[in-house]
Amino acid sequence: MGITVKAPGTCGELVQGAINGQNFLITCPINVYSTVEIGFGQQQTSSIGDKTRTAVKKTLAYLQQSAAELTIAAKSELPIGKGMASSSADIAAACQATAQYFGRVLTADEIADIALAIEPTDGIFYPGIVMFDHVSGSIRRLLGAPPTIYIAVFDVGGEVNTQRFNQRDDLAALNAAKESLVQQAVELVTEGLRYGDSQMIGRGATLSAVANQTTLYKPCLEKVIEIAERYGAVGVNAAHSGTVLGILFPASERSQMSSCIKTVSAACSGITYWRIVEMISGGLTTVEG
Repeated sequence: MGITVKAPGTCGELVQGAINGQNFLITCPINVYSTVEIGFGQQQTSSIGDKTRTAVKKTLAYLQQSAAELTIAAKSELPIGKGMASSSADIAAACQATAQYFGRVLTADEIADIALAIEPTDGIFYPGIVMFDHVSGSIRRLLGAPPTIYIAVFDVGGEVNTQRFNQRDDLAALNAAKESLVQQAVELVTEGLRYGDSQMIGRGATLSAVANQTTLYKPCLEKVIEIAERYGAVGVNAAHSGTVLGILFPASERSQMSSCIKTVSAACSGITYWRIVEMISGGLTTVEG
């Protein structure tokens, strides 16, 4: 009998940048998942990525356990290279499933330490919405639970390697140049989460997405924002080191999503609609067999 853990992906981030040279992001977890199962046996039951395999090995080392006769099975609904935290979800689920197989439950901080030793990581394994330093882990702050927000996810195309993105020579300067806008975005999203105000969250996310255009340009973003406002959306967010855009709708305007999606698709031929998701609180879930 194996242990299966699922981890949510993201639609990019609500905010990302640096303040006073300190890297951080504000998570945007969604109800789309990666799952990892750890069991007993001599054969792997599915092909798994190198990062998932590394997460298992590092967790075993942390727990001082042997890797003998473990099977690892993984599957994911999340596309790779799009800024949807596919690697972070795989790694987090692998860490927790491995620990639970040996009777341990890792804290989110323990998972963060293991994940950050592999690559820059999203904080989707923390419950709620968090501000998290995705490079060194020096910020780990709960901001609250999200109000009901539905997201129409679009992809501008291509792939981005998160590790290489965070190693860009010009990234610190670009982050410094947009710092004042990012600070405003943080304040809006933080207050929005405190009061359950989707309008404030949407405004902050939009501000951060626009500020990121000088770092990783998203074609048609300005047009998407204009159309989104027309259909009652509260804002647009972006994968700051990926290729997705999200149009954020409060529950009261969900009926407008289909028309908005059609209008954006007609106006912006270079981007592709993916699906509607819901923003959720982050955190890992053990899947009962």
